Amino acid sequence: MPRFAAILPAAGSSTRFGGPTNKLLADLAGEPVLARSLRAFLSREDVVQLIVPTSVQRTELVAASPVLAGCLADKRLALCPGGASRAESVRAALGHVRADVEWVAVHDAARPLVSRELIDRVLNLADQHGAAVPAQPVNLTIKEADGPLPAVVWRTVPRHTLWSMQTPQVMRRSALADAYARCPLQLAEVTDDAQLLELAGYPVWLAQGDDHNLKITTAMDLRVATLLLTSPHHS
Repeated sequence: MPRFAAILPAAGSSTRFGGPTNKLLADLAGEPVLARSLRAFLSREDVVQLIVPTSVQRTELVAASPVLAGCLADKRLALCPGGASRAESVRAALGHVRADVEWVAVHDAARPLVSRELIDRVLNLADQHGAAVPAQPVNLTIKEADGPLPAVVWRTVPRHTLWSMQTPQVMRRSALADAYARCPLQLAEVTDDAQLLELAGYPVWLAQGDDHNLKITTAMDLRVATLLLTSPHHS
């Protein structure tokens, strides 16, 4: 499988997490959430760069945890200023990816339980087809309506063709740069990296996601992640 650069956008406001703590610095079984996400990629020899767009200063990260300080000591890791939206943060980080690096993996910094197997699966599918993202089937019944609630239901959306996206999302660096250059939307409207490629006409393939690869958005998500991480069945 190819060597690649990883981008972990970490400039979110954590407003839905609640409390004074940045969710990425919150403790997850003895380590900050961000440290676990970083180590998932820094532990791989095929990662040649790891770029983190963030509003947090390096000194604050170093002071937050010895584990984070150890991650920041890795010469492959660089911080850059994040943007006002996720897509803007990824674009800022993309500008720091070396021109000789063909592949980029964009992973939510708030997904600390990503497994080596999942990264391998998505990277392998992207290598075959140009771009790939992990996905899970939508199991809930989805209604379409004009919110906010209360509101009348327009219709029930057939869910057999619906998939919820995860990360890492892997694509060629050149394709992502081209998609940014030709994006017809405001970047604040772009919800994930695959959407940029879709808008530019690049095919994106879906790989099987992972139930454990949850995104920490709320305090409840952190509790669930702690249970998963400390479960005797977690690998």
